[in-house]
Amino acid sequence: MDDLQLLIDLHRDGRRQGPGGDDETRLAVTLSGLQGAADLKIADIGCGTGASTLVLAAELDAQITAVDFLPEFLAGLEEAATRAGVADRITTLAAPMEALPFDEEWYDAIWAEGAIYNMGFAAGAEAWRRFLKPGGVLAVSELTWLTATRPAELQAHWDGEYPEVDTASAKMAVLEDLGFSPLGYFPLAERCWLDNYYRPMQARFPAFLARHGNSEAARAVVAAEEAEISLYERYEAFVSYGYYIARKTGG
Repeated sequence: MDDLQLLIDLHRDGRRQGPGGDDETRLAVTLSGLQGAADLKIADIGCGTGASTLVLAAELDAQITAVDFLPEFLAGLEEAATRAGVADRITTLAAPMEALPFDEEWYDAIWAEGAIYNMGFAAGAEAWRRFLKPGGVLAVSELTWLTATRPAELQAHWDGEYPEVDTASAKMAVLEDLGFSPLGYFPLAERCWLDNYYRPMQARFPAFLARHGNSEAARAVVAAEEAEISLYERYEAFVSYGYYIARKTGG
């Protein structure tokens, strides 16, 4: 089993595949100004098992296209949507975010919690802009420096993992340059990382290792995740996900 399949197996039973929280999704909805609108069309890109999708379906009068390239994650979303009574509001789509089969100016909003980094912040915002109606909303969470300077160990790690990591002001400038007007920003709190993502994942480690016979490859996956968790625990004051909400301007 290759590394991707191991990661899928580790995360497929997780409610979240990255830091986040239901309250944070609701706050982004409030900042978006979409509440009260009728018959919205929303795409949730890189939705994973659908934590954000389910909140959007509960909070908004919308038909939601939930996109992920992993059918295993979408199957989990479909089961959760049925249990939550919102399956009629959600259509799943297995597709890469780099090649979405969407019509131009079709969506009222595009959501992407903890996923746009797969394309890169600027590349994703630029590519997805054409799918938004004039005045449509982009809402994404993205790895963000919380301070102007940070410890060398942390800087080196994230520069290697994701060179586009930057401050909120720099990310806002990117959005403005691409034809968006910022509506709001906030950083994710510690509980979004520890309580909602890292601790549940750590609880799955023993069963994950057992399923894979405690193989070297499986142990390497766990070791990499534990190293990232340790880094966050030591340096949480310097880095988080920033949640960015912006409106498409112009044509």
